[in-house]
Amino acid sequence: MSKHIDVVVTGLGATTPLGGDVPSTWAAALAGESGARTLDNDWAAKYEMPVTFAATIKVKPEEVMARPEIKRMDPSAQYAVIAAREAWADAGSPELEPERLGVVVSSGIGGIWTTLDAWDTLREKGARRVLPMTVPMLMPNSPSAYVELELGARAGAHALVSACASGAEAIGYGLEMIRSGRADVVVCGGTEATIHPMPISAFAASRTLSLRNDDPQGASRPYDTGRDGFVIGEGAGIVVLESAEHAAARGARVYARLAGQGLSADGYHLTSPEPEGRGQIAAMRAALVDAGLGPTDVRHVNAHATSTVVGDLVEARSVRATLGDAADGVALSATKSMTGHLLGGAGALESIFTILALHDRKAPPTINVSDPDPELVLDLVRDTPRELPEGDVAAINNSFGFGGHNVALLFTTS
Repeated sequence: MSKHIDVVVTGLGATTPLGGDVPSTWAAALAGESGARTLDNDWAAKYEMPVTFAATIKVKPEEVMARPEIKRMDPSAQYAVIAAREAWADAGSPELEPERLGVVVSSGIGGIWTTLDAWDTLREKGARRVLPMTVPMLMPNSPSAYVELELGARAGAHALVSACASGAEAIGYGLEMIRSGRADVVVCGGTEATIHPMPISAFAASRTLSLRNDDPQGASRPYDTGRDGFVIGEGAGIVVLESAEHAAARGARVYARLAGQGLSADGYHLTSPEPEGRGQIAAMRAALVDAGLGPTDVRHVNAHATSTVVGDLVEARSVRATLGDAADGVALSATKSMTGHLLGGAGALESIFTILALHDRKAPPTINVSDPDPELVLDLVRDTPRELPEGDVAAINNSFGFGGHNVALLFTTS
């Protein structure tokens, strides 16, 4: 079938460091709140950890899920199911044949808590004490599988893994499932639950985490001259995509249209971005071409901007190279300054922010930028939201991952 089938967003769901659902998360983001906090555990003393804070999820699963189902799921799957339930209800719980419903939920790392807990059990108590559900819980496709089972989806259930681009790539794959005619509705997004001493220590060893233990809420500072790394976060973001025809037939509310996506790989380095941003530029240009739009149509960009010294400026220059002079009229937001970096969940949550920015005509703020980098070549939205113009407006959400994965999603108001 034609790839020109229009695809719209009809449902949103999330559980994040800012809130247990989309309304509370969005309200906190517009208010410029930070979800980073000092960890309430003994990890620092026990393991001599150099980083003692993170952007932990605000509403714990046990507050909204039944204990028996929590015991069957890794936290990454718990977060995904919580967000998917909200997104499905928000979309009006559409009625359709199971064969026309798909699921794509990704994680950059997967069931790390389950994996490491099982290893501890094996070492300390022996093989007979390892839980029989361990493998289904640690599988990186476990969140997707649980959402698929929850909804009875039969058009396909997928779990793309592309590090920190995973959540965005999942949404892009959902777009293609509808365009290809495989599904009428796809529930898609990303999730991550890696606030565990091992991943935190590993990221710290790679010198990518901020070391501002004395100021967690001020630690994520994209584009600030004092930035020293990202703040690890956790949570999930899920969107319901639907063919415009199917949505119209059932009278669904539409938040925005997913008009295009662009994918590329750097072919350069496992962890560092290509210095000239060629892959990032290629992804954004491909998204514009896919949507049939030009640089002047874009008025907002939600940047990947993790708060690393090198990565932030590579992306800023890439946006400028992609949009040219039109970049002067673009409102740039770096929402990881508030949420921290949700890794495989980041692209999905930031897609939700991009969608709501268009729907509400408000670009969310970037916090903690007290001294903007003089090499920043874009107009950064700082501290308070900024109104977006009326009329047809497009916005790009960028997501980049270790391995050189680049994903650009382009949303429009119509």
